[in-house]
Amino acid sequence: MSTDKKSFFGVMKSYNKTFWVASGMELFERWAWYGLFAVLALYLTGSTDEGGLGFSHTEKGQIMGIVTAILYLLPMITGVIADKIGYKRSLIIAYVLLISGYYLMGEVSSYTQVFLVFLWVAVGAAMFKPVASAIISKNTDESNSTLGFGIFYMMVNIGGFIGPMFSSTLRTQFGWKIIFLQAAIVIAINLVILLLFYKEKDRIKSNDTIGEAILGSLKNMWEAVKDSRLSVLLVIMVGFWTMFNQLFYTLPTFIEDWVDTIALHNSIAEVSPWLASLMSGGGTSVNPEMLINIDAGAIILFQLIVSYFVLRMRHVSAMITGFIIASIGIGITFYTGNGFYTILGIVIFAIGEMMTNPTFSSFIALISPKGKEALYMGTYFLPIFLGNFLTTFISGNLYQAWSDKLSLLQSEMTTRGIDMPEITKEFTKNDYFTTASEKLGMTQVEMTQMVWDTYHPNKIWYVIVAIGIVTIIALTIYDRLVIRPKEAAAKAD
Repeated sequence: MSTDKKSFFGVMKSYNKTFWVASGMELFERWAWYGLFAVLALYLTGSTDEGGLGFSHTEKGQIMGIVTAILYLLPMITGVIADKIGYKRSLIIAYVLLISGYYLMGEVSSYTQVFLVFLWVAVGAAMFKPVASAIISKNTDESNSTLGFGIFYMMVNIGGFIGPMFSSTLRTQFGWKIIFLQAAIVIAINLVILLLFYKEKDRIKSNDTIGEAILGSLKNMWEAVKDSRLSVLLVIMVGFWTMFNQLFYTLPTFIEDWVDTIALHNSIAEVSPWLASLMSGGGTSVNPEMLINIDAGAIILFQLIVSYFVLRMRHVSAMITGFIIASIGIGITFYTGNGFYTILGIVIFAIGEMMTNPTFSSFIALISPKGKEALYMGTYFLPIFLGNFLTTFISGNLYQAWSDKLSLLQSEMTTRGIDMPEITKEFTKNDYFTTASEKLGMTQVEMTQMVWDTYHPNKIWYVIVAIGIVTIIALTIYDRLVIRPKEAAAKAD
């Protein structure tokens, strides 16, 4: 191998057109997904007079948690289908589902309709997900795959950063419906890229039917999870994903309810009016999705640096350290209504995420029996599936009971014996807040502080951080009982 090929620029030159087409499509797909998903909780629970749907947090949790859980379970089936019918055909189907689904999400308003249409989107995303990574795998080799997947996941985060940034400005200036139109247009661009630039290489065809191939995939999955070392690790990782999901499911509505983003906007504007305008979408308060977006921005800027330091650590030690840092970060974000602490917590959480998430993939490979690495890696999505399902109850039922500003204010008004109208299409969530503040003789800021001091909605952080602590303890025990003995045996050999 020549020196040029060993260099960074030599490796970059080694990637073919198909690799860059797949990486570009990944960027646009994540742009569309996170452009919607970062604001979905706000849209579902938002006041109807502002274009939101006015759903309860329980309904929000069910829509986001159950549907996204299904999304991460489906690649076990959609990946097999893609291998049978071809990647290009699979992507065409995925894009048609996504374009129609994203558009229709902006046109429906009932709980059942939104649930079913979002499920339609999830099927499209599940058709796309295994194909994109498979194309990268088939168009890289041992000499360039490590950097290749690094570029690919960098595209994931760039798309995940751009999407919410555009959504923040668009929804502030033009309302909610344009968010769904944006997602549909971005996927339409992907369809054009696919039809014009992607050429599928000759694929290996098997004689199995799709049904037989799916059954074989499920049998392989079962063979892997029967290994107690792997299954215990997957259960432990459910804790990480449950905690991670709070960033998109729970934190946006917590910021909307409790964080004084007007004061945060004014403070930022004193230093940089341009940055304040960017983070508010041109409005007067920082949009929650722009605060959440700090996570993706930090990953883009610091992932390579963090990964460099993680290389010096044992896999499991890096994961435990990452869990600890992430738990501290997520705890800070929910502990106070101060916007600067929210930013600090998200940055700290991102550092923990950067240490944990990439390491998990290589950790599965570490405990895999020789020759079964691909089989074991197929289980990667299982803890993500379960983490999303459990998030349904934390972001939904628990937040509704402990932290929802409207529910807590309604309880307070009942306790004080103050009559208030029921929320309807004519008397919206915002109308309720306005009327309540008038009857209480308080400004809305004073009313929010009164409810905070009375009901302590930030106590939800106890549960979220407890999940992180249990995960840390479980992984530490797992390290002592499983990983260290295996490492000792390997050294003895």
